Amino acid sequence: MAEVRPIASADQFRAFFRFPWQHYADDPNWVPPLLSMRRQLLDKSRHPAWGYMDGEYFAAWRGDTMLGTIAAFVNHEHNRYHNENIGFFGLFEVVDDAEVAGALLGAAEKWLREQGVSAMRGPASFTTNEECGLLVDNFSPAVIMMPYNAPYYQTLLESAGFEKVMDVHCIYQDRATIAESGSLERLERLVARASQRSGITVRKMNARDKKGEFQLFREIYNAAWEKNWGFIPMNDAELEALVADLGMLVEAELAFFAEIAGEPVGFALTIPNFNEALRLAYPKPGLPEAWTMLQVGWHWKVRKSIKGLRMPLLGVKQAYRNKGVELAMLHEMMKALLPSQYDYLDSGWVLETNPLIKISLSLGGKVYKTHRFYQKSLTG
Repeated sequence: MAEVRPIASADQFRAFFRFPWQHYADDPNWVPPLLSMRRQLLDKSRHPAWGYMDGEYFAAWRGDTMLGTIAAFVNHEHNRYHNENIGFFGLFEVVDDAEVAGALLGAAEKWLREQGVSAMRGPASFTTNEECGLLVDNFSPAVIMMPYNAPYYQTLLESAGFEKVMDVHCIYQDRATIAESGSLERLERLVARASQRSGITVRKMNARDKKGEFQLFREIYNAAWEKNWGFIPMNDAELEALVADLGMLVEAELAFFAEIAGEPVGFALTIPNFNEALRLAYPKPGLPEAWTMLQVGWHWKVRKSIKGLRMPLLGVKQAYRNKGVELAMLHEMMKALLPSQYDYLDSGWVLETNPLIKISLSLGGKVYKTHRFYQKSLTG
């Protein structure tokens, strides 16, 4: 029998922190995070989402061996914004053992029932601005800011009574397909007509004022995503954390703002797939992060080992949708990809209900990964 206990000591927290390296030691598809980013994620005094959340960390043990981890939390801002009464689970990592998984999920469920919520949703760590959803196909290495898990997790969750509530997709486009399919030319004609009708212009990010540009990005993001499933507005602390995490990765040539009559109405933020360099450098507990970053810099800047881009965020204010703004930004992104060092673009995640998926498929893209949010009712 596995015993599940809350994390209650520094030694237990250290084991919790290190568990993914133990768990995925033999899995070549897992990409380890920077130690500083994992500390930021787990430290309730530093992670900005804990300003509006309550939660607990749990681990499953058999003797002195940790077999799995989970977080149970209530995101009060989510419940207020969406008028829901749900709890979440995340940081779910577990050996392939239904009894252990059931014990972890049961501990999280018990804690959430004590908070009086009506359902348990996840996985999420901790908001939709971060890694969330369970990978259910194409178990290849994750791109930056996307989660990875073993294939058996799906069976463990569904066997424990969890059901799908929403799928989110990642869309893949490679440079060769863009160049050879004629999609760029078709898109150019569509954008020309849309720009003539609506006066759309697209500009690149101002590299000399990244702080101001990120502030503008947040304003558009909060307006553009306000009705999206699972979304909650980004606050000042979360913006600062995003800038700290992504600021060094953003290349101004690959980030765009769309304007109509001088008003910023949309954005597309694209970053190199940093995970390709992290996978080669392989950060791990006990290895100084300064050394890891030297290796990352070597693989990224010298060897040019990063071949992919990820577009984690694209948004258009609701009043300006269906005018071609999305197409105009995609056009600029595809034009920028062709002469670059990068070979492919990952656009995701995208809600399964988003019409942008059909647009991307018509331009030669393909859905190549799906992450799933699960939910279980706690009212019975």
